This record gives sequence, structure tokens and C-alpha cells, in this order.
Amino acid sequence: MRISPIIFGCKSTRLSDEEKAFYRAVQPWGFILFSRNVDTPDQVSALVEEMKSCVDHDDVAVLVDQEGGRVRRLRPPHWAEYHSAEVIGGHYKQDKTRGKRIAWLQSRLMAFDLVKLGINVDCLPVLDVPVPGAHDVIGDRAYSQDVNSISEMGRDAAQGMLDGGVLPVIKHIPGHGRSMVDSHLDLPRVETDLETLKATDFEPFKRLAEMPVAMTAHVIYEAVDASAPATTSKTVIDDIIRNYIGFDGLLMCDDLSMKALSGDFSERVQSSFAAGCDVVLHCNGEMEEMRQVADALPEFGEKAFERVQQATRYWSSASHDDEATLREEFQRLCQSSDYNHDPTEAHL
Repeated sequence: MRISPIIFGCKSTRLSDEEKAFYRAVQPWGFILFSRNVDTPDQVSALVEEMKSCVDHDDVAVLVDQEGGRVRRLRPPHWAEYHSAEVIGGHYKQDKTRGKRIAWLQSRLMAFDLVKLGINVDCLPVLDVPVPGAHDVIGDRAYSQDVNSISEMGRDAAQGMLDGGVLPVIKHIPGHGRSMVDSHLDLPRVETDLETLKATDFEPFKRLAEMPVAMTAHVIYEAVDASAPATTSKTVIDDIIRNYIGFDGLLMCDDLSMKALSGDFSERVQSSFAAGCDVVLHCNGEMEEMRQVADALPEFGEKAFERVQQATRYWSSASHDDEATLREEFQRLCQSSDYNHDPTEAHL
């Protein structure tokens, strides 16, 4: 059975005939949803079913960026309010036990939301360590500026997803917190020395290296490879992500259409796989771009497909928690301090 190592987006709230035919021909491993694809719960469920019907394999990944705060594709009135990572970090700063519990509860509750829609992968937690003066593309999406705090809350957030039968994606490996530009629009370059990067930026990923899926950063780390961002750098992926950090799970790239990457889409695809990515991601649903990406795709690598199989086993591991009880606890804990979530819209 053919499965292509690609995750595609789509343009609207239903699939066009052209999109259906394209997906049937390419057989992508997965799909990703954005705000443009979301209206009501019934509509999202129907769209997810349409996507799944276009491929012949059963283990279809359906992704979303549902972090909380400004990065939320599912919003009121149909879905609950959820906090930014920074707000959860504020709770943690006041009371470590409460902050860790809120991190787990929020993810567990979001997993309830996602599973009802047929979504089985959430691109969180953000493990990036921001520094003063960095671009706010990460900003309040980070739990803290402290490595230990990020690692602890990130682990609880990831575990909440796993306990709900949803795959978390640790991002943006090996660290996007020092970026002075938005990688959606430009290529960040980090000049920090390697020992500092190991002690800070890389450390949360090292502590959560057993997680099943990670997303790369479109960031150049001059101390490791001054010529290519992590996504397309074999040196960064081999020496830092796989060896130093010790991550052996499924490695997916960040969006191929972001302006941090250079070259046409064929070159971006080929460079990402040559560097060591297992799966690539294309988000905007532009058909001409998707066709260029599809034309450049290789077959699934044997090791990459093993990582897919290892990751998707978590989909059947949901714990039998009572949703109403957990929602009541979440509300009670969140109201026990003066922190509030940030409802600002996200970049994408």
C-alpha cells in the first residue's frame, strides 16, 4: 500500500473535487487543519472524514495547532477557551503544583475536543526558550524563559495529550527561542556558542527526547551549521537532534512554504529529506505548490515508517477520564489566581 511522507493542508471548510483527486493520487500520510478550515464541530468532523476517505491507509494523521492563547484553531463559541503557555507558566511561578496540573489538564481537555472531531495529532508543546529581545513569533507561546520550568510544563502538556490518545509534537527542535525574525517571513540566524545552546535551547528537547514526534525549526545555528537551517541541515539533524538530544522519534519539518526556506518546492522537499526529516509538511493548500511538493516526494524510508508505526500506537492509549470532572477542576484551578489567557489571533 502506498503512503507518501507528506502532510498537506487544504483551502476551505470542505474539499474541492480537485483536492480530492489530488489526495487520492498522492496518498499523503496526513492532513493539517487551520482556522480557514474550521466553522462548526459538525463541519470539522465532516471535513476530517472527507480527508480520510481520500486515502487508502487506516492510520491517517490529522493535525492541528491547538496550543491555547493566540494559537488556537478551535475557538468559542463551539470550543472552550484555553490559555497561552505563558499564562500556564504564570500559574506555575505562583504555585508549581498548580501550574503543572493546569498544563496537564488543558492538554487532556483539548484532547477530548480533538478526538470528537477525528483529529489525532496536536502540534504542542512549544519547548522553545525565549530570550530578551527575541521576535515575538514565539513570545507567549513559551511557558517561561527558564529551562527547568519549560521542561516540566512541557512534559505535563505532552502527557495530557498522550493520555487522551492524541500525539503531541514537541517543537521547534532544537530551539526557536533566540530568533530575532519571524521564520514565516525570513531566515533566523542564531550566533550563540554551542555550549550555551546545549545548556539552554537544546535542553528541554533533550529532557523530552522520548516523545513520539518533533517538528524542526527553520533556524540557522551558526555554531553547528552556518549554511543551512535545522530543517535542511544534515549536520544539525544528525549531530544535534539525533545524537546530542537523543530524539529518535518521527521528525517532521515545519511548513515548507515559510519564507525562511530557500529554493523552489522541489529543492525544499529534497533538502529536507536529504538532511534527515522523516515527513514534510505543506500547509497553505495552494494546489500549484502542492503539486510541486508531491512531484519531489521520495518513498517512505524504512526507518521513517518504523517511527510512524511507533508513534501511531499511542492513538489507542487514551485513559478513561471523566471529562466533566476534569473541566470543573480546570476552571477552579485557573480561577484561583489573577492570570488570564490571551485570545489574540495567531500568525497562521
